[in-house]
Amino acid sequence: MVHIMPGEFYEGVVIGTAKFGAFIELPSGEVGLVHISEVSEDYVRDVDTVIKKGDKIRVKVLSIKNDGKIELSIKQAAISFEDKMNIFKKQSEERLLDLKRNLESKRKGKRQK
Repeated sequence: MVHIMPGEFYEGVVIGTAKFGAFIELPSGEVGLVHISEVSEDYVRDVDTVIKKGDKIRVKVLSIKNDGKIELSIKQAAISFEDKMNIFKKQSEERLLDLKRNLESKRKGKRQK
């Protein structure tokens, strides 16, 4: 069983929507609420225009109240531009290093002949 922790990210399933937000079932089987203000960076008038029942969504756990209610956010779970750039930079560096190693091994192979 998955133990839900505040600040962590999880994949959940939308099990219902309301005027004030959406109910998400987490991997632990627990249900949390994404308030309408935490659905998107853009203004959301109707939750049903953004997400539907059955959608799989990445959420961030904002808090777990004393009464067990779980507050979630979709917009805070979105990968930021800076994070995307860092991922891209790391992948690019790894690819360049692989290319450099490949070229060096080919050069060494030609010298031995």
